[in-house]
Amino acid sequence: MDLLGISILRELGPLLAAILVAGRSGSSITAQIGVMRLTQELDALAAMGISRTFRLVLPRVLALAVALPLLVLWTDALALAGGILAAQQELGVGFRLFLDKLPDAVPISNLWLGLVKGVIFGGLIGLVACHFGLRVEPNTRSLGAGTTRSVVVAITLVIVADAIFAIVTSRVGLP
Repeated sequence: MDLLGISILRELGPLLAAILVAGRSGSSITAQIGVMRLTQELDALAAMGISRTFRLVLPRVLALAVALPLLVLWTDALALAGGILAAQQELGVGFRLFLDKLPDAVPISNLWLGLVKGVIFGGLIGLVACHFGLRVEPNTRSLGAGTTRSVVVAITLVIVADAIFAIVTSRVGLP
């Protein structure tokens, strides 16, 4: 049970949530900002002296940095629920026993590590999505290519960041 819980809380939950958010929300953010380039709304913001960073980038990055840890919690809860069902069906371990022994087998620091990963992954996805959205040229071909590149780069960065986290925190939260 300890390796299952550790792998869910530290790796599977944050990584799965981040990849899904990069594909869904990251592409949406890139497309939104890219369409603003096509419709010259970015030029209008510049003409009015409004900072694109504070008006467009910062709210989206902060929103993802707040929302992704919540999705990590949701992903962790569903994965642990699946673990409970599997333990009950295959090993005869009851629901209450599983939940009673979980804190002993899996230190809470693993949950906190996963949530910190969620914050950082959310910020990375937001920054990448906004970067590629702001780089869109005023044509539809560039919009499609930028959106695709945004998703690929965001997922790649999340995987690299996760690998770095795994190396740096390899001794944190082990029973």
